[in-house]
Amino acid sequence: MEDQQDLMTSEFHSQIQEAMKKGVAEGVAKINEHLEEQKNTPLNIAITGESGSGKSTFINAFRGINNSDEGAAPTGAVETTTEVKPYPHPNHPNVTLWDLPGVGTPNFPADEYLEKVGFERFDFFIIIAAARFKENDVKLAQEIKRMGKKFYFLRSKIDSDLYNEERSQKNFDRQKTLNDIKENCIKGLHHQGIEAPQVFLVSSFELHQFDFHLLEEILERELPAHKRNAFLYALPNISKEIIKKKKDAYQAQIKYYAVVSFLGAAVPLPGLSVAVDLVLVKKVLKEYVIGFGLDEKSLKRLADSSGVPYSILVSVMTSQLGATTITPQLIQNLLSQLAMGSAVIAAEEISRFFLVIGIPLSMCLSGYSTYRILNFLLDLVADDAQRLFEKVVKKTSEV
Repeated sequence: MEDQQDLMTSEFHSQIQEAMKKGVAEGVAKINEHLEEQKNTPLNIAITGESGSGKSTFINAFRGINNSDEGAAPTGAVETTTEVKPYPHPNHPNVTLWDLPGVGTPNFPADEYLEKVGFERFDFFIIIAAARFKENDVKLAQEIKRMGKKFYFLRSKIDSDLYNEERSQKNFDRQKTLNDIKENCIKGLHHQGIEAPQVFLVSSFELHQFDFHLLEEILERELPAHKRNAFLYALPNISKEIIKKKKDAYQAQIKYYAVVSFLGAAVPLPGLSVAVDLVLVKKVLKEYVIGFGLDEKSLKRLADSSGVPYSILVSVMTSQLGATTITPQLIQNLLSQLAMGSAVIAAEEISRFFLVIGIPLSMCLSGYSTYRILNFLLDLVADDAQRLFEKVVKKTSEV
């Protein structure tokens, strides 16, 4: 996968060089095109299983919303999914989870299932069961494999299983119970003809526990390189590792924004580069805030799902960037904490007075200052996301 990513990056760099031969505007346009493509890469995840398996609850949990929220997938003990229904991620609409009717329902017979649900549109399938996986689940998995796409078995409602086992056993062993459940699923699937089945134990109400992190790691590894970031950005912040991976993904793009700033400074008009940089920084910073779930809507959803009051979540953050409007003044106030910020920007404008050396120098300073500023702001946002995660996990462990 890393070789694939390196190849794509090398190809993109060659495209930039070719565009730059035509002019600065063409180079900037090519970089912006690449960044927009990355941000809008579609990812379509199919979720299927029998009624009562917990499909809708999983879809809502992945999207960071509650079952009662507006736009949530409807839940219930009876079959609530009678048609293929898309549920876009609230912060990343390019990522869509599709709630599929159960296999073998009257309108979706097993032998016509993939054709009726529109198999081609999905990047991979998650097959959910609340108990054992049945014959229709196995038939579907075999057909998906035959069609050349990936599928994963997800055993849901593990929290309920543990609760029931603990109440009924005197010498309850949590880890042994988990191992037994997984082993039973694997043996059942293997007996029905699935070779080396991948089974993940998950509680949609406690995604940070059990096997969701294993599912995340495998999906990240097996997805095509150009889809990987779309998946990563859409993940809920349920572990330190996910937060770090998101940060690394955003950080990898900063060099391209720095080049855009660098090229923008090539136009020798006083004040232009600073104005362009503020617009660019504001735009990227909004992406960071939304991507890490620090915007007002995301924080309110987190407060509802975690039981931590909204006011407490806001107070945990120290960057001043959460649940607020990002303005140039706020950015400038934050940059006062960064020693190089105003000094470098001022030096950039002064350098323009040097006709031959000044413009190339200002270009370097502009690119460098943008690079430093975006890294600094990304650190602030990611640190706040980490604080929120720790607060929510602490609250959950106390319940």
